[in-house]
Amino acid sequence: MTSITNVTVAGSGVLGSQIAYQCAYRGKQVTVYDINDQAIEKAKSRIAGLQPSYKRDLGTSAQAFAEGLSRISYTADLKAAVKDADIIIEAIPERPQIKHDFYVQLSAIAPAKTIFASNSSTLVPSQFMADTGRPAQFLNLHFANEVWKNNTAEIMGSPKTDSNIYDTVVEFAKEIGMLPIKLKKEQPRYILNSILDPYLDASLTLWARGVADPHTIDQTWMKATGAPMGPFAIMDHVGLRTEYNIHSVLAKESNNTDLIKAMDMIKAMVDDGHLGVESGEGFYTYPNPLYEQDSFLKAE
Repeated sequence: MTSITNVTVAGSGVLGSQIAYQCAYRGKQVTVYDINDQAIEKAKSRIAGLQPSYKRDLGTSAQAFAEGLSRISYTADLKAAVKDADIIIEAIPERPQIKHDFYVQLSAIAPAKTIFASNSSTLVPSQFMADTGRPAQFLNLHFANEVWKNNTAEIMGSPKTDSNIYDTVVEFAKEIGMLPIKLKKEQPRYILNSILDPYLDASLTLWARGVADPHTIDQTWMKATGAPMGPFAIMDHVGLRTEYNIHSVLAKESNNTDLIKAMDMIKAMVDDGHLGVESGEGFYTYPNPLYEQDSFLKAE
């Protein structure tokens, strides 16, 4: 067993909430931090809403789920959130300046013992290690959406990450029910997203060019490959706000006009409150989305 008992999760969006509950479910004491009381109330609702998924996929009883909830506390006070933390898992928006400012602030108030871990999907630890004030105790720990079921934890250090800290986080990942995926060097987007992002980009390009609508693209992929969902359903599950934050940066960096157009289309959806599964509507409506219905893949 590691010495990691107290976990702080900073950021309570779709994935941050999942990480927080998974840690608590596996016996850790968890503090969820977000920027204001409104975000905290949303986090409480989002985490409580995970119960049907844990029951369906893991057979978790109502009592066992409630025990996990009992190990979670919430605060909008960052100093209070980190005062006892053995590890802080950062799951804030995928914007470099926001992360830079957060780590500068965090470095001044976190205990000397605290390990910093970023759940960044695309950014490498070298970009922020100086901001942390403790580069030897900083690395990336990336989770896949639906962490209780798709239970991988990609672990990526910088050249300055202490090997003992890295090994501790590998063991911590096991303790919370994850399969540790150990990267040997820094790689933007890790393994999972290095494969997933080009797939999503190709789908977004087809949509932006007017070749086919999202449902038709998903139908094609699902029927031809036997996959349980297509690329636009995946984006709904990841969250359209997250997809916009990630892919809009990549689109602008590459000056890809098709992807820039697709991001404008997704931004319009987000502005209308269509965030994907989180809000109950994205490319599909939830629960019981169209792609789960038998008729979706049948010829008329």
